[in-house]
Amino acid sequence: MARKNGLDTPRETRRTLRPNIDAEAFGRLSEKFARFLGTARFLVYMTVFVLSWVLWNSLAPTDIRFDKYPFIFLTLILSLQASYAAPLILLAQNRQADRDRIALAEDRARNDRSMADTEYLTRELASLRIALGEVATRDFLKDQLEDIAKEIVEELRRDSEPDAK
Repeated sequence: MARKNGLDTPRETRRTLRPNIDAEAFGRLSEKFARFLGTARFLVYMTVFVLSWVLWNSLAPTDIRFDKYPFIFLTLILSLQASYAAPLILLAQNRQADRDRIALAEDRARNDRSMADTEYLTRELASLRIALGEVATRDFLKDQLEDIAKEIVEELRRDSEPDAK
């Protein structure tokens, strides 16, 4: 019995009216666009474009002007640009917010691991201090050996002295 969704069987092609859009590629494009809109270069380009438009349609001979005085066509172009720019900027901001949220979760996990490591090392250090408190130090051993040596010397003196009785 063949599986319906197996990798060895091709999918049936379905016809749809919706275009197939790669959301990741579109998101990257929107970020590039939003990043470009926030530059001085864009402002200079837009200023030059609008000034050229206005000067041409104000100072050129009347028969070659393509947009008469209230500049309706320019207004339409700028409105169209703004109507596409706003959603693209919002999409770029949402993608950045998603990246920030993921980075924040990773930072929290890293901080939790660091706290756990720090607590573990603190407990280990405390246990080492306790264990070192029970270990004889060099000075302690030296003092003990000196005391024993003094006791032996005194005992030898007592044993070697003639009895004064």
